[in-house]
Amino acid sequence: MSGSLATAQPRRRGPRGWLDAMKIYRQSTVLSMLFLGFSSGLPFMLVFQTLSAWLRQSGIERATIGMLAWVGLAYSIKFLWAPIVDRFSLPVLDRWLGRRRSWMLVTQIAIAVGLLNAGLSDPTQSILHVALCALVIAFSSATQDIAIDAWRIESASADLQGAMAAAYQLGYRVAMMVATAGAFWIAADYGWRVTYTVMACFVAVGVTTTLLVKEPERRAPQESVQSEKRVIDWLERRAHWPQVLRSAGSSFFGAVVCPVLDFFGRYGLALGITIFAFIGSYRLTDYAMGVMANPFYLDMGFTLKQVAVIVKGYGLIMSLIGVIVGGIAVAKLGRVGSLLLGSVLVMCSNLFYATFASISEPNVFGLGLIISFDNLAIGVHGTALIAFMSTLTSSNYTATQYAVLSSLYAMPGKLLMGTSGIVVDAIGYPSFFIYTATLSIPALILLYWLKRRYEREVLS
Repeated sequence: MSGSLATAQPRRRGPRGWLDAMKIYRQSTVLSMLFLGFSSGLPFMLVFQTLSAWLRQSGIERATIGMLAWVGLAYSIKFLWAPIVDRFSLPVLDRWLGRRRSWMLVTQIAIAVGLLNAGLSDPTQSILHVALCALVIAFSSATQDIAIDAWRIESASADLQGAMAAAYQLGYRVAMMVATAGAFWIAADYGWRVTYTVMACFVAVGVTTTLLVKEPERRAPQESVQSEKRVIDWLERRAHWPQVLRSAGSSFFGAVVCPVLDFFGRYGLALGITIFAFIGSYRLTDYAMGVMANPFYLDMGFTLKQVAVIVKGYGLIMSLIGVIVGGIAVAKLGRVGSLLLGSVLVMCSNLFYATFASISEPNVFGLGLIISFDNLAIGVHGTALIAFMSTLTSSNYTATQYAVLSSLYAMPGKLLMGTSGIVVDAIGYPSFFIYTATLSIPALILLYWLKRRYEREVLS
């Protein structure tokens, strides 16, 4: 097969013992990922789940809430502008902070501004203004993720990526609690305007971390440089082209074409397409179900404070456990085992939701049980996928290649997410959760195919 890992990042096994695993989390770069993960998770939840609860409480129809979730497509198409983040430096800030940190800082400021403006909105008077604010937040957040992911991969070796992914997920889950449980609690007593203002203040966590961490060194593999040089040489042979077109062409090919050539050059066309298909289908269940979670809790009769305490507060504990279990699973079970475990757990959690939705009088205890299992499942699921994708990039095109991979895994689910409200209205919550559970089946089939045909190339 044409794909070879000789040119990819080294893949060494993670720590085998619990004590060794815990020691990894003491490293400064790993600890930094806790706070950068928080910075990523905060705006994401405020655009999706918290916003959907606000809109539902304001009397906005479920179909409208579902369609508004399409602003999240910014996360799925971020690969379109990832080459800009990967290749181009911001004036002034680049000399002070470096390329990765300067992009992180600018996007964090934009997120804070978007959240403050969202707090001034009234969904009942202008749903368009709310949508525009959500779009600004989502676009800025997606761009921040491009820079943070590049910083994470470039700041640690391949054998630390499992720990980096777990630390990122831990910080992300804490942000989930703040942006959901904390937001709901504040909204219950002070309203949504105060809530989003307070959330804007929490952006300072990411800003502070960005200013304190070190800019990573970028090491370009020789084969990537040669691949880019071939493209530039091809352009230079077009001497009859105007200089402006040749310069623009070399920039375009170096930023956009070369990362693609590098990826398929390392893995081959057949394997590369299979990897894309697997990543794109792995989290269909999470995304298709996620946007309807808060409307489901409220429609079942639970109050905002009950949702804040049980779903978001207590759920965080199980979420953190799930992330830790996910990090250990990557080290102990390997890529196949951890990815398989995550998919099975997520399918089971959605089937439990279907059962819970069928109960005529749901109670708080039952809600706590289902939230426990669901957060454990999602923690394992997400950590396994992030660790897997992190080993697929080359250091010369970190931001672009990881943006493509992370965009790909989210795009199909985001498209389905926008129809979630329509599906619930048509078939009801019990059947909806059965439907979302079945969405994990394609990924399991592709994982089996990858293990059978290409285990040495990507799963060993």
